[in-house]
Amino acid sequence: MRNIIFTGKGGVGKTSVAAATALRAADMGYKTLIMSTDPAHSLGDSLDIELGPSPVKIAENLWGQEVSVFGDLNLNWDVVREHFAHLMASRGIEGVYAEEMGVLPGMEELFSLSYIKRYNEEQKDFDLLVVDCAPTGETLRLLSLPETFGWFIKMIRNIEKYMVKPMIRPLSKKVKKLDDFVAPEEVYEKVDNLFSSTEGIIDLLADGTKTTMRLVMNPEKMVIKESMRALTYLNLYGITVDRITINRVMPDQSPDPYFQKWRAIQQKYIEQINDAFAPIPIAEVPLFDDEVVGLEMLRRVGEKVYGTDNPLDIFFTEDPINISKVSDGHYKVRVKLPFMESMGLEPKIMKLGDDLTIRIGDYQKIVALPIFLAGLESTGASFDSGWLNIDFTKE
Repeated sequence: MRNIIFTGKGGVGKTSVAAATALRAADMGYKTLIMSTDPAHSLGDSLDIELGPSPVKIAENLWGQEVSVFGDLNLNWDVVREHFAHLMASRGIEGVYAEEMGVLPGMEELFSLSYIKRYNEEQKDFDLLVVDCAPTGETLRLLSLPETFGWFIKMIRNIEKYMVKPMIRPLSKKVKKLDDFVAPEEVYEKVDNLFSSTEGIIDLLADGTKTTMRLVMNPEKMVIKESMRALTYLNLYGITVDRITINRVMPDQSPDPYFQKWRAIQQKYIEQINDAFAPIPIAEVPLFDDEVVGLEMLRRVGEKVYGTDNPLDIFFTEDPINISKVSDGHYKVRVKLPFMESMGLEPKIMKLGDDLTIRIGDYQKIVALPIFLAGLESTGASFDSGWLNIDFTKE
């Protein structure tokens, strides 16, 4: 199954480009599902059809879905939330606040990720999954959650399952109130299910043969800056960006001085985008003379984005994280972070056992080192031509 994920700053038209991609693939005969994980869904509006939390058929070979976080919470987390509410009530905290304590930050994004993994594991219904993600900042937060949340879930369930439960359960038979603090088996099952449903999702997203990310931007300074940050952080997570779409480009036919001025400003930024993001392929979509709503307008967008290309093709490949041998006992871990210096960020690097943690700004990536590197020590890092180089040598 092929996965294409779209993101970009809010308002740049990523939903339209994502929908146009899905429609073009469907028109070419690929069974395609487009799924929105943005809490503020606009996918149905773009397609001009009402969508729901389950796939809805839109056209031949095309289905659409808007993930319902509320429904997923009720279905997959109700028992855990009730247990938390029970614990809070035993401490005198009741009502809505007690129930909200059972919903951990980031769970909405985790349920969205679980859908991507689920559809890829089933691999029987669709050839292509197109994901219309939330704006860039939320997408990056989503990518950082599995490691952070997975570590937290492991800690919580291990403490309660292997320490609290064995100690309290025997006592609870004698002292009835102690049983209030011990979670039912269903709670452990729900926690385990959530953890397993997203375990390995980053590996799936970082597999450039199956999944690529595509950025959508407008030729504007603020949008370009955010896209540079996005590409840097996506590389940190080992995710391949294989195509960029510059949306809403002013046509050059207008004689009006006002539009000519805007056209000149945009052209300056388009040149900057081409210089900064090369060699990633870049397509331009004009500002149409009608709003982009409905299948026919989306087909026009798809023609501009892909021309004669197949949208399922992988247009650019580069391993953003690689390990090379410099000499005997000397290895180099390289991470492509093209705009890190211009962003004024300094990487923080820590090695613990066979894990290498790289932190850039508010995001971090844990790189599992191969066995032959686990016994070596990091001797420093340098930055060269957009690559962070971390040296490892024998003591």
